[in-house]
Amino acid sequence: MCHDYDAQPPIYSDPVTSAESADLVLTGVDGASFAAYRATPAHVTGRAVLILPDNRGLSGFYESLAIRLAEQGHPALAIDYFGRTAGLDHRARGGFDDLTTVMPHLMALSRPGLYGDIAAGIAALRTLGTAAHPEVAALGFCFGGRLAFLTADPSYGLSRVIGLYGALDEINGSPGPNQVAASLRTPILGLFGGADPGIPAAAVDRFGQALTDAGTPHDLVVYPDAPHSFFDLHHQEHRQTSADAWRRILSFLD
Repeated sequence: MCHDYDAQPPIYSDPVTSAESADLVLTGVDGASFAAYRATPAHVTGRAVLILPDNRGLSGFYESLAIRLAEQGHPALAIDYFGRTAGLDHRARGGFDDLTTVMPHLMALSRPGLYGDIAAGIAALRTLGTAAHPEVAALGFCFGGRLAFLTADPSYGLSRVIGLYGALDEINGSPGPNQVAASLRTPILGLFGGADPGIPAAAVDRFGQALTDAGTPHDLVVYPDAPHSFFDLHHQEHRQTSADAWRRILSFLD
């Protein structure tokens, strides 16, 4: 599991504009409905951002993050993964703090459905931008960080991809970013914890080398003592790491 339900994104910058937010229901390529949460700045000054949550799906952490991004001038939209199996009310999923409860929903995800929902989120975001800033970036965490790296495939039409502690290698026969790195072309920012046992330094090194070989612009940062899911207000011992991560995220988006 990744961010707890009481997790909050640590933000280290003052708002540059006001923002409004609302729940949305989007429709996937198969006609299924899924929940989303959008935040729109009063003054759009940067790329729109598709937020890809961790393996619990949409939660308060990502709603807050969408608002914080919008306050920096970025239209933002966070999507949920589990509308087909868990319904649209993501706030009623108290049991999702238990991996055994989440796992059946994760196992029920299909690659066409999941990637189609991501495409639907990107399409929805394009309507929140302006003619001056039509570009869309992806920002993902854990499970969503892995997905974000995979959306660096040019077929998604993204302009930037950011992944925090996204697993890089094959999982249960499903290729990871390291297996498909040769096809990734969108500029990538990857942020990892050096104390995260699930993503060894060797995997990050292989990813960097593969992206270099592919000619894909990238910046992969490993924070030596940071654990998985370090980007959390409650991890006060890693507040400087989180501050640096937030600075890098905003800089990369700009």
